[in-house]
Amino acid sequence: MGALEKIKEIEDEMARTQKNKATNYHLGTLKAKLARLRSELLIEQQKSGGGGGGSSGEGFDVARLGDARVALIGFPSVGKSTLLGALTATESEAADYEFTTLTCVPGTMQYKGSRVQILDLPGIIEGAAHGKGRGREVIAVARNADAILIVLDAGKEGLNRHREILETELETVGIRLNQRPPDVTFKKKSTGGIKFASTIPLTKLGPEPEKVAINILREYRVSNADILAREDISVDQLVDVVVGNRQYKPCLYFYNKIDTVTIEEIDQLARMPHSCVGSVRQQFNIGHPLEDDLLKSSIWEYLGLTRIYTKRKGQQPDLDEPVVLSKIRKGTTVKSLCANVSTQMLRDFNFALVWGKSAKHTPQRCGLNHNLADEDVVQVVTMTNSQQRADKNYQRLVQNFSDKYHKKKYEAKKEKQRKLRG
Repeated sequence: MGALEKIKEIEDEMARTQKNKATNYHLGTLKAKLARLRSELLIEQQKSGGGGGGSSGEGFDVARLGDARVALIGFPSVGKSTLLGALTATESEAADYEFTTLTCVPGTMQYKGSRVQILDLPGIIEGAAHGKGRGREVIAVARNADAILIVLDAGKEGLNRHREILETELETVGIRLNQRPPDVTFKKKSTGGIKFASTIPLTKLGPEPEKVAINILREYRVSNADILAREDISVDQLVDVVVGNRQYKPCLYFYNKIDTVTIEEIDQLARMPHSCVGSVRQQFNIGHPLEDDLLKSSIWEYLGLTRIYTKRKGQQPDLDEPVVLSKIRKGTTVKSLCANVSTQMLRDFNFALVWGKSAKHTPQRCGLNHNLADEDVVQVVTMTNSQQRADKNYQRLVQNFSDKYHKKKYEAKKEKQRKLRG
C-alpha cells in the first residue's frame, strides 16, 4: 500500500471516529501517523520531481529587498496582478483568462517610510502542496515571506470554499497561519526515556496527556526526550513541536471584486477573522500606490513594522529617513536598531536615550533590551575610549584590527610587486 492510500485510509478512519474523551488517544495516534506520512510523501515527490510536472521546472529565485516581504497567494483570475499594480505601480500582465502570471513578479510598496516587497505569484489550485501546477514553487516562496496575503474572489467564495482549500494546502506543507509557536520545550536525549510534564492542566490531550504524548513520540521513533508544556496544547500543536520544521506566518485575507456581490454578502465576508474586503478596479478600500488606504494599513499592521528616528547629540532627529524594524525578522528592541545601523555601534554600545511612546519619561535612559514603539526617537551613546580599554574584550579587538590591517597591507604589497613583474 502506497503513502497516498495510507493517508486516505487514515483520513477516512478519522472521519468515522467520534470526537470525545474516550477517543482522544486514538485520534492523537492517527494524527501523528497522518503528519508523518504527509512529510514522507512530500520528501519522496521532491526527490522524484513528480506531482503533475510543474515541480520539475525552474523555481522562483527572487532577491530579498526592502524592510519586509509579502507573498500574494490565490486561485487563478482573482486579481493578484491588478492588486500588485495598485500597491506598487509595477506592471504585471493581467487578462480575463486563467494562469496569466507564469512566474514570480516582484514589486515594492512605499508606505510610511518603509519599503515592502510584494511578490505576485502564479495562481495555485487544489493539490498544490503535492506539486500540481507550480504549487510547490509558489509555496516555497510563501515559506520565505514575512507575511502572506491571500487574495480571494468575493463572488466565488460562497460556493467554492477557496479560503478553506488554500488554508489546507498551506497547512499540509507546514505553514501555520495566524498562529504562534506553542510554549513547549522539547529536547531529545541519548538515554533516560521519555519524561513529560506541564505547568498547567492539559484539557485538549484527553484524560491521559502523558500517554498521548509518549505515543506521538514513538510514532516519530523518539525514545528519549524531555517535554515541558507551559500552555494547554492540542495534539496538532504537539505534533508540530516534535516535527520542528513548521513556519508561523501572519496572514491577511483580501476579498476582491466586492462590486459583484450584495451588501449582505460583503458584511458577512468583512466579519470573518483576519479579513479585508475591497475592489481593485473600483478602488474600494485600495487607492493608488502612494495613497493611504485600508489594505495598506492592514498589511503594515500584520507585518509588525516600527519606524524609529535617530538623532545625534546636540542635533535635531532625522525625520526624513526612519530606520524600519520588524517584529518578525530581528525584533524592535534597541539591540535590533543598533544591529540594523552598524555592528560597530552594537559593539561599542553604552546606553540609549529614548523619546516617544515607549519611554516612561523623556528622555529615558535605556539598555539593549528596551522595546521601542512606532515613531520613537533614539540617540545611541557609545562607550568612551577609557571605557573601551576597560572592557575585557578590548585586547582581542585591538589584535583583530591589527591583524586585518597588516593583512591588507601585505596583500597590497604583493599586488604592487605582481604588477611590476608583469
